[in-house]
Amino acid sequence: MKVTIFGSGYVGLVTGACLAEAGNHVVCVDVDAEKIAGLNRGELPIYEPGLEHLVSSNTKAGRLKFTSDAAEGVQHGEFQFIAVGTPPDEDGSADLQYVLAVARTIGQHMDKPKIVVDKSTVPVGTADQVSRALGAALEARGENIDYWVISNPEFLKEGAAIEDCQKPDRIVLGGDNEHALTRMKHLYAPFNRNHDKIITMDIRSAELTKYAANAMLATKISFMNEIANLAELVGADVEQVRRGIGSDPRIGFSFIYPGCGYGGSCFPKDVQALSRTAAEVGYEARILNSVEAVNADQKSVLLGKMAAHFASLEGKTIALWGLAFKPNTDDMREAPSRTLMEGLWAAGARVRAYDPEASDEARRIYGDHPALELCDDAYTAADGADALVIVTEWRSFWSPDFERLAELLREPVIFDGRNLYDPDHAASKGFAYYAIGRGASVTVPGTSA
Repeated sequence: MKVTIFGSGYVGLVTGACLAEAGNHVVCVDVDAEKIAGLNRGELPIYEPGLEHLVSSNTKAGRLKFTSDAAEGVQHGEFQFIAVGTPPDEDGSADLQYVLAVARTIGQHMDKPKIVVDKSTVPVGTADQVSRALGAALEARGENIDYWVISNPEFLKEGAAIEDCQKPDRIVLGGDNEHALTRMKHLYAPFNRNHDKIITMDIRSAELTKYAANAMLATKISFMNEIANLAELVGADVEQVRRGIGSDPRIGFSFIYPGCGYGGSCFPKDVQALSRTAAEVGYEARILNSVEAVNADQKSVLLGKMAAHFASLEGKTIALWGLAFKPNTDDMREAPSRTLMEGLWAAGARVRAYDPEASDEARRIYGDHPALELCDDAYTAADGADALVIVTEWRSFWSPDFERLAELLREPVIFDGRNLYDPDHAASKGFAYYAIGRGASVTVPGTSA
């Protein structure tokens, strides 16, 4: 089948590569000519495990092409996927200007029926706006060509997006036209062979499903962080609590790991957008508002622990492990590391940071910040630092050489924002160890508390 995808960012690039891998002919369109030129040279704008190979092999096979020519893209595909960004507006609502611009572009260039697929995460009612924008563009040309709008939200986890796309838990299709829905089912047939994962529903329900899913996961994280904060105050260990409640199959273990807050391109934006949608129809979404407030506070928990440990952060050098908002990505959007680093700089501290993938992204965001040194490995970052703070749970951080760390750090103290280590083991190695929700901090003789 012939597929066009507008937007060559995270969702568009992964979707396009996976559809091409299934044998379809895919054209990815992006207004960023520099990005397109890079993709045509084999340079990816994001890091995602397995994506570089898929893009390279399918480009060489002639099934995947990149262009900035919108007219070419519209002419190519029976399916016109809209996978552009929907950044939060000033009031927290999703900004639909890029989505609607693509809809108008399709209407301006189409000369035969098209199936228009909303892949971007968009508020309820967006499909209606897309249909109106496309129809207005056709009317302005004096054309009357059939088109059908389908809501097909993505459920990709950064770091596991290829697996999620090729072996999805569910494929949600929102629409009311049987022809369009049938064609979408044919397109997704290669990913739907084991058992039927396709769930069809009306368009508005499909749009709400995506927001509800992300809001539910964000709620679990913020709830567990509240329990962690309470555990510290009452002398309990949240890790033991987590195992106790996670063993209940009604709760499960997914997304109940306490930490220093969630980030990324989805949860913060989608919780805010869903809350804004509720406000627009006169409903106060109290749980959603609290989820976001708890997360904002949680991003400052590590800074508070450092401020309590040290008499002053002025002049201190902090080794920071993990810049990306989660492992297996270079994405630093809304990352807890950013809140922490900016707080440390405001307090007069310096940061020596290491991340396996996100250093270039940090350099892009902060440039040559005088209080930030980006290191090539974890132990170089720790060398001469006053403390180590862990923000992202990359696997390479899970089993450090504690003896080597003790030699490199000026003071043997670890602030662990992801609860990677056993407190007693860290203490046996001579470290003062501060985690999230693990009761009073574990210290050894000769260290401050």
